[in-house]
Amino acid sequence: MAVLLLLLLLSALSGGSDAAWCVCRTDATTAAQLGALNYACGTSADCSPILANGSCYQPNTVLDHCSYAVNSYYQRQSQAALACDFSGAAVLTNTDPSTSGCSYPANARYI
Repeated sequence: MAVLLLLLLLSALSGGSDAAWCVCRTDATTAAQLGALNYACGTSADCSPILANGSCYQPNTVLDHCSYAVNSYYQRQSQAALACDFSGAAVLTNTDPSTSGCSYPANARYI
């Protein structure tokens, strides 16, 4: 956790990207990704885009759905650094994870 906060501070001080997204870790287990997905969707995340026929349903993978859900949760928590942990299943990035037809929301600054 301290490393994550240090990275956020260094990025802010170095003039890094103003946008931030939360995504599921590719090396997290499927069970951990499902746990993060279920928690995010069960609380404040808007998961309607990853439902069948939603704009972010494809690709229909646990990783992609998890990433969309944790990012929605993170954005709705005002980009609080601790809102992108999910027991180690998620990580912050300044690379936009949006794909064709699926836009991941982002705030303008790290908060």
